[in-house]
Amino acid sequence: MFGYVIVNKQEMKFKDFEVYQSYYCGFCQELKKRYGVKGQITVTYDMTFLILLLKGLYEVEDKVDGCKCIAHPFDRHPTRANTFTEYAADINILMTYYQCMDDWEDEKKVWKRGYAGILKRAFGEAAARYPKKAEEISGQMQLLHECEKKNEKNLDIVAGCFGNIMAEIFALKNDEWEEELRKMGFFLGKFIYLMDAYEDIEKDRKKGNFNPFLSMCGENGFDDEVYHILRMMMAECSRAFEKLPVLQNVDILRNILYSGVWCRYEMVKGKRKEQQENA
Repeated sequence: MFGYVIVNKQEMKFKDFEVYQSYYCGFCQELKKRYGVKGQITVTYDMTFLILLLKGLYEVEDKVDGCKCIAHPFDRHPTRANTFTEYAADINILMTYYQCMDDWEDEKKVWKRGYAGILKRAFGEAAARYPKKAEEISGQMQLLHECEKKNEKNLDIVAGCFGNIMAEIFALKNDEWEEELRKMGFFLGKFIYLMDAYEDIEKDRKKGNFNPFLSMCGENGFDDEVYHILRMMMAECSRAFEKLPVLQNVDILRNILYSGVWCRYEMVKGKRKEQQENA
């Protein structure tokens, strides 16, 4: 359900992309340091956004280093990491484990169940560091599973479960910024869930899986309606972001919120249009 909170590289300054990539690489190395290769392969760009957001809000110091890896075997490239990189690594393990178990329960994907087993020890370590967040995420994942089992058609209800998960993830501290961070996470989470559902309509129809858009996808103006809903989600997320006193790397964060999140949407929309024309 991840892969949507990314940069629009074409609209980004070269120096900003280098900074962004260094945080991603720092995140990747942190996963390897804490959980080994099994954790490293869970790396996503989505959590890089969270690291940049919390770093910019709380203005912690980065540890700037460099490394070589499989993706860059010959050249040493810069990495940036801080306390929020560690937090993101733990949360990423929790989310990957829960997602694997959800896929196993929904679609009986054996390899997902197997990977969840591989991550079980890492999951236990991450959950022990953030027990309240692990409990909240687990509870919302269970509610989401129940909504999908009863074929819930109310988009706000079903997407709200994932919104609550992201709200909990974004609100690391109980302080004056908690409310806006929760709003950001909530609406971004709803966007991610609905965007994922929009992309998977045809696949879910063929496999008989739950999808909140199945009952309305044949209606006139469906694609425009989805776009309108997604725009509302990102408008609320961005409104909350602009209330936060974030100055560091703000151009990168705005690139993601105002442009990057729509890159996958444009790809999916184009693919759906092509399928409709061929049909």
